Amino acid sequence: MDLAGAYAALDAHCEATRDLYLFMLGLAGPLAREKRHRIEAARGKFHPTEEDLHPNEKFADNRLSALLDADPDLAKALSRRGLSWEPYDLFIKKVLDTLESRDYFRAYLEAEGTSLAEDVRLMTRIYENEFVDSEELAAILEEKSMLWVDDLAYALTWCCHTFADLAEGQSWRLPELYQSDIIRRRKPGADVDSDKDFVRKLVRCALTGYESYFGRITAAVPDWDSDRLFYPDIALIVLGLAEAEHFPEIPLRVTLNEYIEISKFYGSPKSRGFVNGLLDRLVAALREEGRITKTDISKKSE
Repeated sequence: MDLAGAYAALDAHCEATRDLYLFMLGLAGPLAREKRHRIEAARGKFHPTEEDLHPNEKFADNRLSALLDADPDLAKALSRRGLSWEPYDLFIKKVLDTLESRDYFRAYLEAEGTSLAEDVRLMTRIYENEFVDSEELAAILEEKSMLWVDDLAYALTWCCHTFADLAEGQSWRLPELYQSDIIRRRKPGADVDSDKDFVRKLVRCALTGYESYFGRITAAVPDWDSDRLFYPDIALIVLGLAEAEHFPEIPLRVTLNEYIEISKFYGSPKSRGFVNGLLDRLVAALREEGRITKTDISKKSE
């Protein structure tokens, strides 16, 4: 892979996370519509009960779902990306079945009065509690995109941020790809470093220095055939070495801790110890050679 290809892959992964956010945001409307469908189906029974004829329509008419459904920009963004929940009606029905058994959902229905703020609190609780550990949802996301599997919690968090913004009277807008750009929009004039610049520099330094770093790794484990090395671990060690060498403002301890933490999610059961020990040893060697220098502030932070 050349540098242009690496940047393209990076951008594709970031866009995929934003697509996942849009996909999950688009679930609020179908949930309310499924509730409306059930209400109308119950009313159409041959012998409807009093509850069937006079149901609680609070969730079916919740203001948050209506706001999202009526937003033309959101509709365009979903349509442009081909993101729809129509093929997954069984999942929507199961989610609603689960909700109707939850005490917090019943309490919402039984509470007097309605408000956008109350609807936002409910939907936030649904998104925080009902999706992260859902095997059915995981299967849907894997089917939609192999790039979505690790980013559900992050996407759900941003859905909840969007709900809060709508409760405060703000209009929906597609969030920026990078956190620093989001901060600048929310706080104009904020002095924040560009996440995009950081990650592109990290990719560039890791890619251009890969052969050298990989040579150091294989030399440090002479009893291992290079083909037997676990490549997610290698990628993390290479990134850690590139960050340690080319970002003097970041304390070494911060770099080491971050990549050890990431190895818990993307490595094997033994990855944490392997990444920790090898990265620490190779960073120490680079320091002895004078290839790693840190600013005064970074040294104090260590």
